[in-house]
This record gives sequence, C-alpha cells and structure tokens, in this order.
Amino acid sequence: MSTTVNAICYKAKVLKNNEHPLMIRITKDRKRKYLSLGISINPKHWDFEKNQPKRNCPNREQIIQIISERTKEYQEQILEFKATKKEFTATTLLAKVNNPVKVKTVKELFDSYITRLKDANRLRYAQMYESTLTSLLAYNGHLDILFSDIDVAWLKKYEAWQHKQSFALNTIGTRFRHLRVVYNLAIEENIVKPDYYPFKKFKVSKLNEQTAKRSITKEEIISILNYQGKSYYECFAIDVFTFAYLTAGINFADIARLTTDHITGDRLVYKRKKTKKLIKIPLQQRAIDLIAKYKQDDSPYLFPILSSFHKTEQQKVNRVHKVYGHVSKHLKAIGEELKLPIKLTTYVSRHSFATNLKRSGVSTSIISECLGHSSEKVTQIYLDSFENSQIDEAMKNLL
Repeated sequence: MSTTVNAICYKAKVLKNNEHPLMIRITKDRKRKYLSLGISINPKHWDFEKNQPKRNCPNREQIIQIISERTKEYQEQILEFKATKKEFTATTLLAKVNNPVKVKTVKELFDSYITRLKDANRLRYAQMYESTLTSLLAYNGHLDILFSDIDVAWLKKYEAWQHKQSFALNTIGTRFRHLRVVYNLAIEENIVKPDYYPFKKFKVSKLNEQTAKRSITKEEIISILNYQGKSYYECFAIDVFTFAYLTAGINFADIARLTTDHITGDRLVYKRKKTKKLIKIPLQQRAIDLIAKYKQDDSPYLFPILSSFHKTEQQKVNRVHKVYGHVSKHLKAIGEELKLPIKLTTYVSRHSFATNLKRSGVSTSIISECLGHSSEKVTQIYLDSFENSQIDEAMKNLL
C-alpha cells in the first residue's frame, strides 16, 4: 500500500494565538501519524484543499520552504526503505527521520567501552573485553561494520567459527555476553535501532556449560588447614586459603587490598572490588592470628602481596595476578598430595564456605549476605548438591 506524506493545518487543535499548528501527516496502511512542524498559521491563510498556504499568507515562501524540506526528508527515507526492501510503518518512518542513529562502528564502540572500564579502574574486565574484541577481529577480519550488520546469521557463523577453534563452551558464552552488553549500549546511545537487536532470537543462555562444583567437605577442608607446608610459599598458600575460608570466601584480589583500615573491632569490613558491596564478617581467632603473622609495621597491607611500590591500579592488578599464579600453583600441588577430588584453588574456599554452611542448616539468605551476592539465585550456584546418603534418607519420608 502506498505511503503519503502531507503538510496539513491541524484544525483539531487551537493555540493561544487562535492559530492552528502545521503538521506533517504520514498515512500508511490506513494508519496516520502526525508530527508538528513547529509553526502555526491562521486558518484564513491556509488552503485546505491544496494543503498549502494561500497567496496572501504572511511568510508564505518561508513556510513553503519548511514544508518542502521536511516532506523531502520523509520521501527520501521511504525510497531508502523500499530500496533495501525493509518493512516500515508510519511510526518507524517518523522515528527514523526524527531520531537518526549516530554513525559509530562496532570497533569504535568496543574501544570506547574498554576505555570506560579502564577509566573506572575495572582493569580485569577491560582485559576480558579486549580478549573478546581480539576474537571478533580474528573472526571477521575487521569490525568497521555497523551494529545493524550483526544479525542472527552473523552470530551463528561466529559461534560455528569458535567451535571450530575448539574453544570451551563457557569461553564462547562469555564472548557472546560481552558482545550483547556492547550491543545493548549501542541501542542505549541511539547508535542502532532496537528493531535490529539479534539476541531476541539468538539465545546466549544455550552457551552456558554447567560449571563443575568447586566445594569439598569439612573434613577435607580441615586436612588442608592442618597441612604442614615445606616452604615459605607453600605455607603462604595454605594461610591465604585458610584466611579466605574463615572470612566467607573472600576473593584473592580483595585479600591483597586489605589494610588495617578494614579491621573494625573484631570484624573485617570491606567493599568487594567486583560488586562494590559492603561486607562485614566477624574475625575468627585463627584469622586474627594470620593477620598478626603477616602484618608488617612499614606497610598498611595485612598480607605481603601489595606494597607502597604498587601505586597505580595497573601495577596492583599485575602484582595481584602474579602472586595469585604462585599461590594457585602451590595449592594445586597440595591438593594432589592430599588426593582431593577436585583441583584446589582459592575459589574452593569460597564455594566450600557456602556449601558447608548450607549443610549445617544455615539459610541461603544468610549465606548470600556473607558472600556479598546480589541475590540468592547467584548463591545457589555456589551450593554443592547434597550427598546421595542425605537424599536417600529424605526419600524415606515419602511414604
């Protein structure tokens, strides 16, 4: 059905000066949309049959020029829609002409977002997005493309390419989530219209592989805590693991940044670097002893990971990453020596803290608060399934 674009004197509305507003009227599929031209006219100066100002109308030439220019914009957009065989309505035509998108490529917005993360000192996240950007560039060759070019077919090809490279499913899922975040940002900044959003049909959730449980039993935890290290680094790795377990599974990056200012009475009070949520945890005696063991008078930090030498955020991130590598290496070896069922990492302390509390009857809501999670749904990921013996006992209550 044809689309018509006319300028009309909108008689249904009378302004304070007793004039009527001039409107652009778009008619398509028997539906009409109106948009004010920002000018008004006395009805005696308007030819309602020809939809144009009469010869005696003041400023007639200027009004005709405005009408002509605005009408031309709509006619050109209609031609573009038809040339690209894109369906449109009167509403989308109005939006396209009056809210034109900003021209910014996928590469430009990725770079901009990574810069924002770095400016906010979220350097690890910035590195993750840089990794995704590198992957996208390796796949497509360049990203000097518009977001509207990324459709479901493009996403499926990118997914297939990653599978062919033998990337883990969770890695693929993470990259698609990063791309989705930047695409949503493009919509928010009016770089691409929501109509083009491909993630309504392409479901990223299918790329989530259930993460193997990282918790161990209380008995296995005790065997780690009682392990006698054979070197300074082994002892340090055990002490870091012990402190994390006794302080609600505090993240290694947060341990590294703890200072005397985070000790309030007999409590550890700090903000999680990842979520910025305030955590308040009572300090167990063994945790207090570990603080006393490693605290140095010439350093504000509780543990010898960072020092006054590390001033910039990048220096701190690099140092934490390096020490974490050493700690992880020694924990892995200790776990193998103790014949633990899973690879021993600092994350095991966090998951085990949550699971062992749950098995002791502590509610998920309290555990969630201790972990600093945004919701109990997140906490549930940490909670290990109960042993078969517990399930067997529970099933006996059915009859």
